[in-house]
Amino acid sequence: MHRLRVALVQVNSVVGDLDGNVARVRSALPEVAGCDLAVFPEMVLTGYPLEDLVLKPRFVAESRDAVEQLAAESGDCTLLLGFADPGPDGQVHNAVAVCRGGTVHGVYHKRQLPNYSVFDEARHFDAGTEPLELFRIGGAKVGVTICEDLWVDDGPIDRLVEGGAELLVTVNGSPYHQGKLARREATIVATAASSGRPLAYVNLVGGQDELVFDGGSMVADPAGRIVARAPRFDEAIVVVDVDAPEVPPGDGDLPVVDVSGTVAWPDHAIPPPVQPLDPLAEVYAALVVATRDYVQKSGFTDVCLGLSGGVDSALVATIAADALGPEHVHAVLMPSRYSSDHSVADAEALVAEQGLDERTIPIEDAHVALRGLLEPAVGEHGDGLMDENLQARIRGVLLMALANAHGWLVLTTGNKSEAAVGYSTLYGDTAGAYASIKDVYKTTVYELCRWRNVQSVHAGGGPLIPDSILAKPPSAELRPDQRDDQSLPPYDVLDPLLEAYIEGDRTRAELVAAGFDADLVDRVARMVDQAEYKRRQTPHGATVTSKGFGRDRRLPVVNRYRG
Repeated sequence: MHRLRVALVQVNSVVGDLDGNVARVRSALPEVAGCDLAVFPEMVLTGYPLEDLVLKPRFVAESRDAVEQLAAESGDCTLLLGFADPGPDGQVHNAVAVCRGGTVHGVYHKRQLPNYSVFDEARHFDAGTEPLELFRIGGAKVGVTICEDLWVDDGPIDRLVEGGAELLVTVNGSPYHQGKLARREATIVATAASSGRPLAYVNLVGGQDELVFDGGSMVADPAGRIVARAPRFDEAIVVVDVDAPEVPPGDGDLPVVDVSGTVAWPDHAIPPPVQPLDPLAEVYAALVVATRDYVQKSGFTDVCLGLSGGVDSALVATIAADALGPEHVHAVLMPSRYSSDHSVADAEALVAEQGLDERTIPIEDAHVALRGLLEPAVGEHGDGLMDENLQARIRGVLLMALANAHGWLVLTTGNKSEAAVGYSTLYGDTAGAYASIKDVYKTTVYELCRWRNVQSVHAGGGPLIPDSILAKPPSAELRPDQRDDQSLPPYDVLDPLLEAYIEGDRTRAELVAAGFDADLVDRVARMVDQAEYKRRQTPHGATVTSKGFGRDRRLPVVNRYRG
């Protein structure tokens, strides 16, 4: 039996920031110096996903230089570092380097390149084809793989086990969506148990455009029991002693690169337990991390948003305050002639409770002026939809002007239900840089607000979001006595249908067969299909469901399929 002291190092890398990512890895080295092995995530030195940065030869060459720089600084602890590796004839590999004692002892190239959902790796990387090898670290023969390599039958994991691996290690850039952790854990547990080998899994953490990585690194023992966990959505270093069974040499064994000797540890490193997150807690954490990282990694400190007194803007303001601090959140109240007194009062109550910066800019003067300017051109057609959208666009202009004046970033406040059916105004409420709740259905918006209020009360405070916001019917307040349910089905009816159509990819016929009302299916499917052109022009936001708009779901804008 070999005992290795292994450090699981969850790092929040920044795409393209080679110097910064090197510094992030370097800052962890003192804490892992007493370990046999420190495992960093997939593409830790470059950030992930790289998209077309990999088409820049200089960037890829500098990625390899970053590995050599850290390898030169490595000591007795073996480092596994993910990077983009240049190959001959312009090839680029998703790679992990094995570094110790000032040397790169070997490099593994990812073999299974995912090209589904949010992944485009077949476009950007070349699959590894070189012969597999093992690395002797702390006396054990270690097999190294990258992310998707773990998920395929008869893949690299099987060959490494057959070839004599005693410990399996996989480095990952696996983005979050609801239910993803359970799928990962099932695969990790099953692989460890079926192979009889311990398996160490290390994942990225942090937000990148519309993706958010949730960490959740873990170790499974040869019986398939999880013996160590890292927290979700936070950077962390978790040190654990891993017992790997000694495998006698066999005829089919893979070559072994000797990296380091055996170290005897007088104590036994057992990491503290990590409490699981409930479903709403993990979604909320994902939204906070994604918002924080998009703002800060883009070079901003402050955000502004339109605060209407409705539930969507209330949730976005609360997420932003948790992500950045309330002093960095600027709530802009822009009442119109149709804004109710209670909506203004509700917005002011939320601002006071959370300590946000607030300013009020009534839009009536601008509304009257633009109506007058348009009157000769539109005549009797100036009422109705045109007038409603005009108000939304005035608000978008004001928010963008404030952002320009103060160097803020604008957060939009639309939810997934609205984005799905096109219940939004281009260049109005969709104007901005980041859509924090773009992938959150309206029913979940209410659940998250109530959950956050409960957490605040448990912490000794009061509700952050006034109950009056949660109790009133949703309304855009762009015409007298307007309510969402005058234009849309009730959200508790609409959202399950949207989930089945969008995330389940069911056709109209399948939805009707599943029990949805035929007329409602036709109406909603038509709205979703016709709104594709709007979604292509709106800001991206954090993906938290199994299929978000953007990377996940890419349908033609001009599309007459009506299956």
